[in-house]
Amino acid sequence: MDHTPQVTAVTAERHIAAPRDRVWEALTDLHGLPGTLSGVTRVEVLTEGPFQTGTRWRETRRMFGKEATEELYVTACQAPSRYVVEADSRGTHYVSEFTVRETAPGRTLVRSSFSARPPSGGIGGLLARLLGGIGRRAVARAVERDLADVAAACERRPGDA
Repeated sequence: MDHTPQVTAVTAERHIAAPRDRVWEALTDLHGLPGTLSGVTRVEVLTEGPFQTGTRWRETRRMFGKEATEELYVTACQAPSRYVVEADSRGTHYVSEFTVRETAPGRTLVRSSFSARPPSGGIGGLLARLLGGIGRRAVARAVERDLADVAAACERRPGDA
């Protein structure tokens, strides 16, 4: 019997009617995330300086009717086209990758992928396996909602409420 933890992964893409630089700014403006992403309620930036490899922050999100705070850290960053964020929580390792590519003047494609590797044993591993399908659908909805929120923020015209 294979006891290797299963990796749950989801990917979503979204075309945004905005220049790549505006999309990059919306994705990486940590102080502005609670105003951009409806699922994020608070952000505490832990490092100073620009968004880059090594940047760390605590992000509080509302999921399943509850708030959860996780510490995230950037492990790769090639501005303004790609970054990778990782987090560790209760034995599970999370990786999110964002790619940002302008496909035409004023039109940008954002691809977001998210993966989670649960612990190999104990209750965390068991729960991850039992809830894998439900969890995967919830994560896919959250990733798609984040991209829709970024699109709404970037496509908003100056003066819009």
